[in-house]
Amino acid sequence: MARAFRNRNAERSSRLLFFIAANMLSASCVAVTRSLPTRFSPAPRHLCLLAAASPKPGHNKSFPCPLWSASFSFCLDRRPKSTTSSAAPPPSSMAVASDSLDSNPLLQDFAFPPFDVVEPKHVRPGIRELLRKLENDLEKLEGTVEPTWPRLVEPLEKIVDRLQVVWGIVNHLKSVKDSPELRSAIEEVQPEKVKFQLRLGQSKPIYDAFKAIQNSSSWSTLSDARKRIVEAQIKEAVLNGVALEGEQRKKFNEIEQELEKLSQKFSENVLDATKKFEKLITDKKEIEGLPATALGLAAQTAALKGHENASAENGPWMITLDAPSYIPVMQHAKNRSLREEVYRAYVMRASSGDLDNTPIIRQILKLRLEKANILGYKNYAEVSMAMKMATVDRAAELLEKLRSASWDPAVQDMEDLKTFAGNAGGAEANQLTHWDITFWSERLRESKYDINEEELRPYFSLPKVMDGLFGLAKKLFDINIETADGLAPVWNNDVKFYCVKDSSNNPIAYFYFDPYSRPSEKRGGAWMDEVFARSYVLARDGAPIRLPIAHMVCNQTPPVGDKPSLMTFREVETVFHEFGHALQHMLTKQDEGLVAGIRGIEWDAVELPSQFMENWCYHRNTLMSIAKHYETGEPLPEEVYQRLVAAKTFRAGSLSLRQIRFASVDLELHTKYIPNGPESIFDIDQRVGRMTQVIPVLPEDRFLCSFSHIFAGGYAAGYYSYKWAEVLSADAFSAFEDAGLDSDKAIRETGHRFRETILALGGGKSPLEVFVDFRGREPSPEPLLRHNGLLPVAASA
Repeated sequence: MARAFRNRNAERSSRLLFFIAANMLSASCVAVTRSLPTRFSPAPRHLCLLAAASPKPGHNKSFPCPLWSASFSFCLDRRPKSTTSSAAPPPSSMAVASDSLDSNPLLQDFAFPPFDVVEPKHVRPGIRELLRKLENDLEKLEGTVEPTWPRLVEPLEKIVDRLQVVWGIVNHLKSVKDSPELRSAIEEVQPEKVKFQLRLGQSKPIYDAFKAIQNSSSWSTLSDARKRIVEAQIKEAVLNGVALEGEQRKKFNEIEQELEKLSQKFSENVLDATKKFEKLITDKKEIEGLPATALGLAAQTAALKGHENASAENGPWMITLDAPSYIPVMQHAKNRSLREEVYRAYVMRASSGDLDNTPIIRQILKLRLEKANILGYKNYAEVSMAMKMATVDRAAELLEKLRSASWDPAVQDMEDLKTFAGNAGGAEANQLTHWDITFWSERLRESKYDINEEELRPYFSLPKVMDGLFGLAKKLFDINIETADGLAPVWNNDVKFYCVKDSSNNPIAYFYFDPYSRPSEKRGGAWMDEVFARSYVLARDGAPIRLPIAHMVCNQTPPVGDKPSLMTFREVETVFHEFGHALQHMLTKQDEGLVAGIRGIEWDAVELPSQFMENWCYHRNTLMSIAKHYETGEPLPEEVYQRLVAAKTFRAGSLSLRQIRFASVDLELHTKYIPNGPESIFDIDQRVGRMTQVIPVLPEDRFLCSFSHIFAGGYAAGYYSYKWAEVLSADAFSAFEDAGLDSDKAIRETGHRFRETILALGGGKSPLEVFVDFRGREPSPEPLLRHNGLLPVAASA
């Protein structure tokens, strides 16, 4: 059975796969540049953008895309029972006077999740009672199921949705407000939650009902969205062991339980290892070169750690591995030994002592292989690809062609860096290594383009950036975004809440935005996730539809003193990226909840809207609308904008190889690794590194121990998707270029078409069909090559 649907999946995807791969692979040079809840997924998921290894100048998107997930939505006029304001959270009537089930906030009929009052003590009783109720609902469904929408899909969606929403609340709080108590509570009830999900995913009555719909005479009359739902549910059921019996099913379920536990522990170890490193510096000479913003943050961190009199000018200063601290050190610290110490600590996170993720990785890979074999697959990559557009061979071929195309430009990048460092008097010029690359790259970029990223910060204050982003959304998609603070409870006073309205001023969605780094309780990176999903089944209070709600989470530099958050250009790109994900979730017009928004979209295509939005950071009118000095209001000088655009393709070959390394080691581990075999996980990383890094990976590099994308998230055998979706997103943006980026009328018309296709159709139509609906043709790699400055090279070759 698994083989049959896998072959059909490969046939369906081959058109787009062949087209993109054949065209993209024929080019001689290419440069670099978050699945969603389904009925059967045992682990929730996220869309995210996180830092996987030491940053290089350019756009970083890698690290854990833990893809945990919630999901749900609604539309309501009345205010929820608990609210907050920008001040300290007020007492809530639902709070904690009693631990009884009646007052447990997780079990209430809430309009917005009660993030402000959920505590660790609510998790055990709340989740257990929820599972008891859902088990009763499932038994009732199985006893009355019929192969019709009202008697199968609608009651199923209610079961799936409620679990995803409530578990999503708990898991989200673990990501943004972690504590030992919350970890302990989740760890205790997680096996019970997974057990129920497996029970649901392996329900033979539900599976048989979906098969009956697929084989019925009315199949041809179903909408595209409903056909996609049925096909996806059948595939997911097979992948979750519905066809297994006896000992095989027992073993499969044991593996799923263990994988969930290991994934959770991996993520916790990365967070704890990141928090563990603290370097207090008292001699300012040791941090010479660090810009004022980095010094201010380091002093503020030191003050929070008990050094009350710390100041940016006189210290002491505390360096951590949190991105807003780590990245400036690698970019600007003249102290080479400091850069080495911090770099080594970063790439060796969670690789020793009680926080060592090495045995966890080995066990995860071993269990994934066993799971694949039970399902009839050769390796776990085949399992992963069963629900994607690509196949293992095509993904590997694509990566190899891109690697080959990027190698010579990357070698030239390194030669340019050595020459520049030597001319600048760098003692290490002839022996540049990993902790030198970012530092000297930043110096070369400053020299070549006269751009100092730190000097740009005052032009990118968070309030101005958000105003410009919302203005762009209005122009492109004819929506208005308004603050709605106080309407919904939040988990931290820094969190903002927004309402999205259509051109008639009617609410169509909501979203939370949690912008700042909080290393003591919040995991690193950036991600978007759904809170509620659009659905006609789950509409309430007489409304025709339940509106979608999303949350966007970043880890950018927080305000320091009386200054607002002043962002790097890369942080601006990150916000645009995550907002692209949120737009696809919020602007969906699918009323079928199981394929609304980001749900049901093949993983290879899910990054299209997010990467598409990044392009607007280089659009002159857009950038000028956000780039205004936070004190004087002066716009970014025109010549600086021109230099920013010119620097967009700086070190393109090197940045491409960096992403290819991550994607290649991911595929190698999930296709070639043999548990207890002759090649260890680190041997594989070293082998891949020799092919994808101009400077060989350090022998002691343990980057894999913090590669949460594939060990604590949804990118296992799927990291290549970033490159795949980049072809689609670049081509989508080229539609606006073709229409005319200087014409507001053309932008609005093309934006309307983008909204009505890419953003509106969700998972209710195949990604290739949706793309053709928007673009009028199949995708071409030419815009990606052109955007990355490699088209002339490719053309001449």
